[in-house]
Amino acid sequence: MNKALLLLPLALLATVPHAQQTRSRVGIVNVQSVVKGMAGSKTYLDLNTKATADLKARAAAIQTLAAKAARGTAADKSALTKAQQAYAASRTEYTRQIEAAFKPLASKVNASVAKVAKANGYTIVLDENVAAQTSLVVYANKTAVDLTQAVLKDLK
Repeated sequence: MNKALLLLPLALLATVPHAQQTRSRVGIVNVQSVVKGMAGSKTYLDLNTKATADLKARAAAIQTLAAKAARGTAADKSALTKAQQAYAASRTEYTRQIEAAFKPLASKVNASVAKVAKANGYTIVLDENVAAQTSLVVYANKTAVDLTQAVLKDLK
């Protein structure tokens, strides 16, 4: 019985390397570049450009009103509040419109990414911009893991 107890930990140690041998490949795709290269993306891209410009202008106006409101009158504070409310309403509406315009593109992009990833042995694919903004990826050899061109080729 003592021999069995001694052999059990050795058996468990012998199986550990086998569990770690499965190879996972992680790839990246620049989704914005893929969308820009897709047929039928003009409506989404134009809407996104319009929303960005409009919201940037509204934010600048809010900054100006905030400076005035800091100095004082009730009318300036009221104008600032109204501008902030209008900005929030516009942002919400643009978000709704952009999501609706992106939905058909997203399904095509996602299907293409999945197809290319499976064909090339990738188990995980990340959006390059999201990974960079969130510091999700610290280092990546971009030439070795970038699937953007393969996805664009698949979509055409």
